[in-house]
Amino acid sequence: MKKINTRIAAMVLGGTFILSSCTAVQNANNTQKGAGIGAVAGGVIGGILGNNIGKGGNTALGAVIGAAVGGAAGGVIGNKMDKQAQKIEQVLPGAEVVRTEEGINLILDENSRVTFDYNASSLTSTAKTNLDKLIEVFKEYPDTNLLIVGHTDNKGSQSYNLPLSQKRAQSVKDYLVSKGVSSSRLTSQGKGLEEPIADNNTDQGRAQNRRVEIAITANEKMKADAAKEAGQ
Repeated sequence: MKKINTRIAAMVLGGTFILSSCTAVQNANNTQKGAGIGAVAGGVIGGILGNNIGKGGNTALGAVIGAAVGGAAGGVIGNKMDKQAQKIEQVLPGAEVVRTEEGINLILDENSRVTFDYNASSLTSTAKTNLDKLIEVFKEYPDTNLLIVGHTDNKGSQSYNLPLSQKRAQSVKDYLVSKGVSSSRLTSQGKGLEEPIADNNTDQGRAQNRRVEIAITANEKMKADAAKEAGQ
């Protein structure tokens, strides 16, 4: 599991925020990390991170960080997300699980065997089998919102890849709904080739870029329950 800690020094000076850099850490306690970020600062840093990760930003990861509420309630949420992330890694070892603040960014590519038919948006039978494993976790932790983002490599134009990525994200969303995940929890979008996470000049890099990411964040019920548990 990858763990990313966004350290923020936010100062309001005439409405201006001064923000520190993003730092990756390996051994941080995510309960503490969740408590360390405020809602306003979280939204600002989420937008900045979304515009600067990789070569074209990272929509899913930015959404996870931007959704943080902070304080003691954030610590409670962070603890719950830790447990969910561990469960995801257990059921689908090939998936890349990135824990940051109070959410999870789940990366599904060829390593997790959540793939699509060539040049198409239909899920393979293997992909459906592996999504079924994730669905059980999503149902076990129902108080989360799921943003599904489709990505492609750089073969072909963006005018071709963007709708393809949108259709692939929608395919994942439709499959989750067909298996009983509430549609009210789900949002999907495609980014085409805009947000690579690896080098598109190599076969391995392009394989990593052909992916679906799922941003897992707390919904309003989880936030309210966390606030009560934290005594806020």
